[in-house]
Amino acid sequence: MVLEDFSGDDVDLGGVVVACRTPPFLADRRVVVVRDAGRFGSEQLRALLDYVQAPQPTTKLVVAAGGGQLAPKFVAAWKAAPAARVVSADVASKEARNWVAGKLARSSVKLDRDAAALLEAHLGEDLGRLSALLGVLEAAYGRGARLGPEEVEPYLGQAGAVPPWDLTDAIDRGDTERALALLHRLSEAGGRHPLVLLAILHRHFSNILRVQSPSITTEAAAAAALGLPAGKSTFPAKKALDRARLLGPRGAGDAILALADAELALKGKTGLEPIWVLEVLVARLCRLSRAQRAPAGPARAS
Repeated sequence: MVLEDFSGDDVDLGGVVVACRTPPFLADRRVVVVRDAGRFGSEQLRALLDYVQAPQPTTKLVVAAGGGQLAPKFVAAWKAAPAARVVSADVASKEARNWVAGKLARSSVKLDRDAAALLEAHLGEDLGRLSALLGVLEAAYGRGARLGPEEVEPYLGQAGAVPPWDLTDAIDRGDTERALALLHRLSEAGGRHPLVLLAILHRHFSNILRVQSPSITTEAAAAAALGLPAGKSTFPAKKALDRARLLGPRGAGDAILALADAELALKGKTGLEPIWVLEVLVARLCRLSRAQRAPAGPARAS
């Protein structure tokens, strides 16, 4: 009676606004949630921006980016709305590692270094499973047990979700096997929609393309080209610039063409299963990275 949740392929943003403007029934408020909004552009989200200029006082609207990233223009306009605010759910990797280390130190079972590394890598972003898993290990081996990877591995279960940059880093290295494994972890454990995964890859290679200009030679210039706000880390700009130099205009262009082919396939051009389309895309992108890293062959006399 209180919550209306919009998710999936057929989200109608006009319907979201109608839901927001509908008075609550047998309750004092309504909560309307739009999930995976990172796959929409700022123009598509215009209806939500118009709504937050004069929102219904009995409705709370939550717009969740999901695996993608909300359009910067949309975020800026949203911040300017008097009744709206932006909350980041991002957790720094150092904070996550420290939290895991603290939980392991207080656990009744003691994991050696290799077992702890295995556990952290397997859980990925699904750290909420850690307490339950430690409880299972205690029930299996008893309090005070000292465990290595061999004892821990049978109880790990499904691999957890991973940060999107793990996938793009594997692609940049040309590591097809690792990239495909991470793709499935993002899709299955992470619950990322195929179009959200495509948006993650598109943003990565679009940034590379945007810093391809010969006039962009420094990290600061790359940050300006990417529109990074002053005071924010320029590390993404450095990564994009390094990749742009490695791929070159031809490689970056081929990557964008591969992404365009995958988008058409996901929207029904080929009839293939979405995960197959993404597997082919990731393999193509990895091959592009390997091609740029391959050493030139020996010169031949003519």
